[in-house]
Amino acid sequence: MTERMKRSAVHNGEVEYDIGGDGEPVLLIHGSLIADSFLPLMAETSLADYRLIRYRRRGFAGSSAHDGPFSIERQAADASELLRQLGVRRAHIAGHSYGAIIALQIAMDASDLVQSLVLLELPLLSAPSGQKLMEAMAPAIERYESGDGAGAVDAFLRILGGPEWRKDVARTVPHGPEQAETDVRTFFEVEMPALAGWKFDATVAKQVSQPILCMRGSLSLPLYEESVQLLQSWLPQTETHLVQNVNHLLLMQDAGSVGAGMAQFLMHHSHRPEGGD
Repeated sequence: MTERMKRSAVHNGEVEYDIGGDGEPVLLIHGSLIADSFLPLMAETSLADYRLIRYRRRGFAGSSAHDGPFSIERQAADASELLRQLGVRRAHIAGHSYGAIIALQIAMDASDLVQSLVLLELPLLSAPSGQKLMEAMAPAIERYESGDGAGAVDAFLRILGGPEWRKDVARTVPHGPEQAETDVRTFFEVEMPALAGWKFDATVAKQVSQPILCMRGSLSLPLYEESVQLLQSWLPQTETHLVQNVNHLLLMQDAGSVGAGMAQFLMHHSHRPEGGD
């Protein structure tokens, strides 16, 4: 997909992006490892009335590489700058996994840009199962540190996406597994430390005032249900939507159901009934 992607300057770097459709803008922020995870959503007819902006975050595919630590706040600043470069004054923000964390940060740092939030598989490590996930990741970390990047990706995505993760990804994201292996350094050396240093609790959460939809797969780890419950306890405007028979890779396993759930939420939280930016 690199040949189809445009490029935009963002804070001493560049990110690749692609736009589909016309109407109210929706920024799509991918999670760790699979930069094109939102690709299956771009063709969903349920979202045909929206301007979908899909981009590859810094450190992924052809976007600028990291030259050192890069916080969640700086990730959010990249996303906000991309919207401004595109002339978008206000958008719905949808983030998957690590991208959901970035979406929350954008809502706090640039609330004027954010109409609503769609958080898919939100991972709040302060939830009860957060520590269990970190412990389960130990073998993946060991493989990465030993120089086995491909093995580290496999070990990690087996935890979240099950033993068939490679088939699920490759079926809807061409070269997605290989993409994850290529970008493995970004996850283990940049994004894990950034997430560990990110603070989001009941007090900080009060900065988020926008409508929120939390979506998760019925087969996902307990962490993601716990994260939704925790967010609801802090932010009562949080709505929920359960996608049946999928796990953490829900975007690549059932884009149709994800798109339909998003469209229903976005329709009720439109900022311009006639569409547009």
